[in-house]
Amino acid sequence: MSRTAGGTRRPGTTVAAAERGATRIADRVVAKTAAQAAREALGPLPEDAAAPHATVLVRQDSARVHVHLELGYPTDIGARCKAVRCHVAERVSALTGMEVPEVTVQVERLHLLPVPGVAQGRTQ
Repeated sequence: MSRTAGGTRRPGTTVAAAERGATRIADRVVAKTAAQAAREALGPLPEDAAAPHATVLVRQDSARVHVHLELGYPTDIGARCKAVRCHVAERVSALTGMEVPEVTVQVERLHLLPVPGVAQGRTQ
């Protein structure tokens, strides 16, 4: 019910859904969502690795995502990147309602992880 100028209510006045407007999600919110999804997909990172960050290009109801991250090495880089791509696309789509046709992953740096039982550094 809505109020008229005199303060009384008019029954049955509703606005159609198409006429109410639209919700717009800011690009930086989508980028933060994508970065958080990448962190979820990667799990624990090497202690000196930077957290993943993302940039997005949003057009209407579609978001193209570019994720920058650092990984520990040795690891299966391809499998880790695939896991990030899939998880980011799924989470961004679920949380924002946008289609995510493209997620690119750029590995900025690899961090050498200590291997148990292998001596580190130079040996003589």
